[in-house]
Amino acid sequence: MDNENQEPVKFKRRVRYKGAHPRHFNEKYKELNFEKYTSDVEKVIASGKTPAGTHRPICVAEILDILKPLPGQIGLDATLGFGGHSVEFLKKIVPGGRLFALDVDPIEIIRTEKRLQKMGFSENELIIKRSNFAGMIKLLHEAGGGFDFILADLGVSSMQLDNPERGFTFKYEGPLDLRLNPQRGQSAAQLIRAVNEQQLERIFFVNSDEPYAKQIASAVFVHRQQINLTTDLAHVITSALANKSHPDAEVAKSIRRVFQALRIEVNDEFSALEQFLRTLPVCLKPKGRVAILSFHSGEDNRVRDSFKQGLMDKVYEDISHEPIRPSTTEQYANPRSKSALLRWAIKK
Repeated sequence: MDNENQEPVKFKRRVRYKGAHPRHFNEKYKELNFEKYTSDVEKVIASGKTPAGTHRPICVAEILDILKPLPGQIGLDATLGFGGHSVEFLKKIVPGGRLFALDVDPIEIIRTEKRLQKMGFSENELIIKRSNFAGMIKLLHEAGGGFDFILADLGVSSMQLDNPERGFTFKYEGPLDLRLNPQRGQSAAQLIRAVNEQQLERIFFVNSDEPYAKQIASAVFVHRQQINLTTDLAHVITSALANKSHPDAEVAKSIRRVFQALRIEVNDEFSALEQFLRTLPVCLKPKGRVAILSFHSGEDNRVRDSFKQGLMDKVYEDISHEPIRPSTTEQYANPRSKSALLRWAIKK
């Protein structure tokens, strides 16, 4: 073959950034390739931050203590995410055990599955299904009739929050999407155009207890046709509260709550959680254990009420009467854990 006629190989250079440290998601090439740049990622974690493209599991020790996974057991991680909790479960139940894992995100589930397979977990030990966690009842036959333990982490993974292309963050410009599965349903930008002002107010107040729901809903409704990007929505909310003499920190909280409220709505998260809680007793073996991590009152209240009712109906033999919070050490090391609320129940 004549090498002189061959096209020269073109190497794609990494994204360049100004200054000593990368600021934007796609510039953080070391964090996004954490397996290669281990020491650099460890420095990011030590500083109390979550490396880009990763997620730090919350309350790992507490969850293991509650669920008590043992060799040979069958478990379910109903919200796989980055797989941090799943790895710890597998360490406890293998050999002989099996872990089923669910995730609705078609983008992150592929990455997590490849990474966990590289760690040596076989397809027989780790069975990953792309599904909303409320679909766990479909796994009962394959799981042999029930699970010894179940975990549901209701929080959004850091991989989704930090990537501007997913539309979960208002810190950087990106499409106002907020869907966990971008292949289904309508985006947050489409939702804003499809509902009236009163419905917007209800979404902001019911889904995230936003105290300025009425003022924000009014502003969003007026500008709804111009809101396409995350930064567009953040700007409208900031402008709506500008005349209320609100400090910047309070405005930032309102922006977070509105984004949270829209995310809950476009993903129908409360309905999925309620269905999950209804089918939970059917999916647990006798003496089976469940732990649920929630991150705001709308979720935690539903979990609390379901567990209390289950205890009264003698479905559960014991439940947590108060939520467990991450330790002060974990909250300091991982600030994203501060709002976590952990509850558990044991089937009768």
